[in-house]
Amino acid sequence: MSLKAGIVGLPNVGKSTLFNAITKQNILAANYPFATIEPNVGIVFVPDTRIDFLAQLYNPKSVVPTTFEFTDIAGLVKGASQGEGLGNKFLSHIREVDAIVEVVRCFDDSNITHVTGKTDPVSDIEIINIELVLADLEIVNNRLGKIEKKAETTKDKDALLEVAILKKCKITLEANTPLRRINFDDDALKLLKNYNFLTIKPIIYVANVDEETIVVGDNDYSLAVKNYAEAEGSGVIVMCAKLEADLAGLEKEEKEEFLNSVGINNSGLDKLIFATYDLLGLATFFTVGIDEVRAWTFQKGMKAPSCAGIIHSDFERGFIKAEVTSFDDLYQYKDEKKVKEAGKLRIEGKEYIIKDGDICYFRFNV
Repeated sequence: MSLKAGIVGLPNVGKSTLFNAITKQNILAANYPFATIEPNVGIVFVPDTRIDFLAQLYNPKSVVPTTFEFTDIAGLVKGASQGEGLGNKFLSHIREVDAIVEVVRCFDDSNITHVTGKTDPVSDIEIINIELVLADLEIVNNRLGKIEKKAETTKDKDALLEVAILKKCKITLEANTPLRRINFDDDALKLLKNYNFLTIKPIIYVANVDEETIVVGDNDYSLAVKNYAEAEGSGVIVMCAKLEADLAGLEKEEKEEFLNSVGINNSGLDKLIFATYDLLGLATFFTVGIDEVRAWTFQKGMKAPSCAGIIHSDFERGFIKAEVTSFDDLYQYKDEKKVKEAGKLRIEGKEYIIKDGDICYFRFNV
């Protein structure tokens, strides 16, 4: 299951610095607009101490953690929906991601140019949101112009439903409201998926603060971002991209020692990865053995056959049953045989909903 998060924001807010830290890649992070033109893509491992334990227990030939793809997308400016800056190129790149990570500048620095001339995180957020709203509104208006009269003339049930849903989108967008704030039913969401609207994608804000603020936790700018996000039901991660970039170059022990010395439990990057993972409703199941210990990403609520299909389509097509052990039980007993003797190994059928941390062995026949 390949999942992508797009890192967006105005120019010079710390997007590329953050991306460098996430992927440990030396991507250009220059002090002028549009330093990033083509999107840079990096694959990161999702931190998970459970797979470390499983690797020690089974000592397999290979260990494959679950991964997440981050894309650093060019800085957006006011008027992008009409082609300003990198305009449509930016918007086409963001349409390809599953979730949006919007980096917001929450620090003052006279040496780093701010594209609007001053630090105002809420204004920055609204500039981007309005451009995304306008881009979606253009799609809605174009589609309604093509199908509305025909739907009313033919009285086609599906066409009329599409028109009704798009009109609801139009009203929402004309009020400068992102579509993600609307509770659409399953039928509407299925239809809207075809349009790949920008404002329906889940979003998390990264309040990029300076090194002094990150120790304290907040400043007036990051608090403003938190208040804005809370009002629309979105998440916020406060971090210092510059500090994270410095930490990325340290060994694990050095990194932990430094974080402890300044009173920080987890790095901002780990928090961002966890938050983005959760934002998309994702979880992890495992397959284990002497050949391989592997973590698999799945959508919460998926049943056993669908999760088996993530491994291979034949597993889903010929699904018979799943032998399931929870990670917590294996961690407690430290041995498969003891787990089985304790009655903790379960045989589950087609209706079983896989849970985060399940260790699965799928039986199938094709």
